[in-house]
Amino acid sequence: MDSLCCFNSVNQVGRSSGNSGKGKSHQSQAKYGFSLVKGKANHPMEDFHVAKFIQCKGQELGLFAIYDGHLGDTVPAYLQKHLFSNILKEEEFWNDPFLSICKAYETTDQAILSHSPDLGRGGSTAVTAILINNQKLWVANVGDSRAVLSRGGVAVQMTTDHEPNTERGSIENRGGFVSNMPGDVARVNGQLAVSRAFGDKNLKTHLRSDPDIQYEDIAADIELLILASDGLWKVMSNQEAVDIARRTKDPQKAAKLLAAEALNRESKDDISCIVVRFKG
Repeated sequence: MDSLCCFNSVNQVGRSSGNSGKGKSHQSQAKYGFSLVKGKANHPMEDFHVAKFIQCKGQELGLFAIYDGHLGDTVPAYLQKHLFSNILKEEEFWNDPFLSICKAYETTDQAILSHSPDLGRGGSTAVTAILINNQKLWVANVGDSRAVLSRGGVAVQMTTDHEPNTERGSIENRGGFVSNMPGDVARVNGQLAVSRAFGDKNLKTHLRSDPDIQYEDIAADIELLILASDGLWKVMSNQEAVDIARRTKDPQKAAKLLAAEALNRESKDDISCIVVRFKG
């Protein structure tokens, strides 16, 4: 890793039941808060996150991510440790963030697959956000974790939910199928409820891991960004989430309010949420 990047600056990464925290930029008004709550499923917490500001080549980067694992926690743990560093290792990052993010997602997925069976049979979704000097925002995702902006109080979805029914053609072209059996949720080969993911070696020939990527200039009317796993979005609309997050200028409190409301609405899944306020 380039020695001009400092990965320990204002660093908050981790996971645990009831985990929450916050941090802020040293160069702007931007600040963030996060809250992670274990779901009711009978397995360990499978959501991991990254939320931190770092210095890199004289620039300040805000790095934020939610990794929602399935069939174990090894793949999201690997992503937490490696995905951002792989993006920033790309020589073209400062000139072409789009290409660098694409390449790093691919190389990270290949590394996960090459480590099997060390990383097990599981996989993970990912939603990542890179904030450059509190002015430029790059968001990427695979799977159904989601990023939503508030622009003047109006929710703007920055990501695409990769669901089997919406990408049925791609799955079938790769020799797979989409089935609602067992249960009532569309799944790839009757197993996985997302059409793109990291890992999942047994399903990889029928899945994609290339991200959808969006860019946004942080204009004066853009207030905050919410990143969350589907444990939140299954029970809450984008606008409802923005309305809750805007109630307080404390992003940690906002993230905890969102998680609490998802629990009140009987979300059964792990709930992970990061709120970034751009103007303090």
